[in-house]
Amino acid sequence: MSSDVVNSPDENHDQGLKSKKLSWGKLRRMDSLDMESGTVHGHSHHGSRGTKNWSVILHLAFQSIGIVYGDIGTSPLYVYASTFTDGVKHNDDILGVLSLIFYTLTLIPLFKYVLIVLKANDNGDGGTFALYSLICRYAKVGLIPSQQAEDREVSNFRLELPSKSLQRASKLKSKLEKSNFAKFFLLFATMLGTSMVIGDGVLTPCISVLSAVDGIKAATDSMTEDRIVWISVAILVCLFMVQRFGTDKVGYSFAPIICVWFALIGGIGVYNFIKFDPTVVKAINPKYIIDYFTRNKKQAWISLGGIVLAITGTEALFADVGHFTVQSIQISMCTVTYPALVLAYTGQASFLRKHHEDVGDLFFKSIPHGLYWPMFVVAVSASIIASQAMISGTFSIIQQSLSLGCFPRVKIVHTSTKYEGQVYIPEVNYLLMLACVGVTLGFKTTTKIGNAYGIAVVFVMTLTSSFLVLVMIMIWKTHILLVISYVVVIGSIELLYLSSVLYKFDQGGYLPLAFALVLMTIMYIWNDVYRRKYYYDLDHKISPEMVKELAASSHFSRIPGLAIFYSELVHGIPPIFKHYMENVPALHSVLVFVSIKSLPISKVPMEERFLFRRVNPDDLYVFRCVVRYGYTDVRSEEEPFERLLVERLKEFIREEMMMTPTLTHSNGDMVSGELQDGLINGENESEESKQIDEERRQEDVDKDIEAIDRAARAGVVHLIGETEVMAEKGSKLGKKCFDKCWL
Repeated sequence: MSSDVVNSPDENHDQGLKSKKLSWGKLRRMDSLDMESGTVHGHSHHGSRGTKNWSVILHLAFQSIGIVYGDIGTSPLYVYASTFTDGVKHNDDILGVLSLIFYTLTLIPLFKYVLIVLKANDNGDGGTFALYSLICRYAKVGLIPSQQAEDREVSNFRLELPSKSLQRASKLKSKLEKSNFAKFFLLFATMLGTSMVIGDGVLTPCISVLSAVDGIKAATDSMTEDRIVWISVAILVCLFMVQRFGTDKVGYSFAPIICVWFALIGGIGVYNFIKFDPTVVKAINPKYIIDYFTRNKKQAWISLGGIVLAITGTEALFADVGHFTVQSIQISMCTVTYPALVLAYTGQASFLRKHHEDVGDLFFKSIPHGLYWPMFVVAVSASIIASQAMISGTFSIIQQSLSLGCFPRVKIVHTSTKYEGQVYIPEVNYLLMLACVGVTLGFKTTTKIGNAYGIAVVFVMTLTSSFLVLVMIMIWKTHILLVISYVVVIGSIELLYLSSVLYKFDQGGYLPLAFALVLMTIMYIWNDVYRRKYYYDLDHKISPEMVKELAASSHFSRIPGLAIFYSELVHGIPPIFKHYMENVPALHSVLVFVSIKSLPISKVPMEERFLFRRVNPDDLYVFRCVVRYGYTDVRSEEEPFERLLVERLKEFIREEMMMTPTLTHSNGDMVSGELQDGLINGENESEESKQIDEERRQEDVDKDIEAIDRAARAGVVHLIGETEVMAEKGSKLGKKCFDKCWL
């Protein structure tokens, strides 16, 4: 089936069309669904959904405190204990560690994420998949087979291609597009980053809850390690059991608690700083970092695995930007989170300088006596909030993976009618609960869990930096010296931390890598089977000629009603339709082949969601339809899908008639060439010809719309074709086992 694309006319011709009150926007609409569709170039600046209303920005900034910063905010519970695992050997080592924490917090969360990475959002959404989808739109490196030229017409998809004068961006883009290795590597890297974030969803509840409950030991000696572990397990089980109720109004519920948490740790930090050792302010001098490494050498390098826990949850700054705005997160980070954390770590360092023996339980030992129990309650609450944020984030990430064909189909429940991003996945929830309970019972201490946690954190940060460099070169067209500076400074720091956490591979560091390996295997195999199945359907699709033959056959009859036939194939009529016709020799009066697909963008506007194409001959009333969603779009259950589809189909029929330069009626007759010339060129057209032409058009439109309404009133039937994927004869044992166990 050929592509019907109206080419852009010259200016005079455009004026002629305007004089006839024909919308050029409608004439230019592309409705072809075939692979041979022409390339369309658009332009737009990708950016976050934002607002200049400062009251709204401040309102969102307050809400973001409860959603984004629970993880990084609870890090003071365990950072020093995880760093000084063998105790404090030298008093100035505390200054060296404080200096490392200060500059790590400044360079990674504040400089890298708040000032740079947040700008690399995908129409307001962040995270690994958002970066990947952004790169896929600027360079044709995506492996999703159902891509179409029309996808680039979606407003959120529009892009600004690299200028010819910028050879560096063009060369990199060309190399990525030509290299199959680069395409698969980017997909693998995206899956790895996603898997690591899901691993965070397992480890964050474990380490946060366990470290908070561990504070009971400071109040009573009767609390043993086993009791603390079982109390933590009970809290975790309760946390996962209430997930099915959703987290509506989550920002308002959590933000006040986290604000109180930040106020307390910041205030206690100031108190300890003044009371015990104000001279720790010297740690702002990076000389103490050099001295720390000079004294401790290898042990200092190993201790970086504990220091990196100070920036756990930093990826949430980027991943959760879609729920807020860039400005709101920048404000909340710079005015609340960053100052509170710096004060907390500084105060702990001051206390530790006078109490080396309390390093194992530093957080609770450094709390003034009268504030112990209130602080304990707030600490447990904050740790639960941190866990909740990562669990909810895990659900959202799996939803994105699912929509892009990289995760097995699971049930997704939308828990809120007000907050569209809040989803719940029952199967994943219970698997996460079992994993959390297993990790807590198996590791028992925050030190061992911290070894595993650090690898997940640094891996995701390193992958984000790698993708960001591609964005800088290809999309932002950043000066090469700035790109090199970023790689040298930020890249070196992250690689240094990565080398340290990998050293503890046998001390628990293997856990997130094992999680990632299992998840990546599942995701890649599912994606590979999805692509193979799609290409099989594409190679065996039914041609328009075969549809005409089936329609002309006397072996089947037309029955009243509208049939919606679902298929994943967007480039033609699926081969399973022939199987259907052979077994059910009846065709409904109106038949629509519907393909629901996800685009590599976060959202698709409702008015741009449906693409239609009529299958000839017109009197068959057979249509093809592609329904497009972004990876964060919510399938609304309030408005029935079939009602929306019927309304959009009638709009398509009206617009199609407006676009038709030559009138073709159901009886096959065509308007005379003289009338056609009058319509297109806008010259020598009489008022009588215009009136006759419009009447004929309106008659055809009314006839088609009446046929659609009559079929819809007779009843709507949903038909879903099911394809069985099987290993080929002679396949290897691995494929056969996978076929039996998985598919």
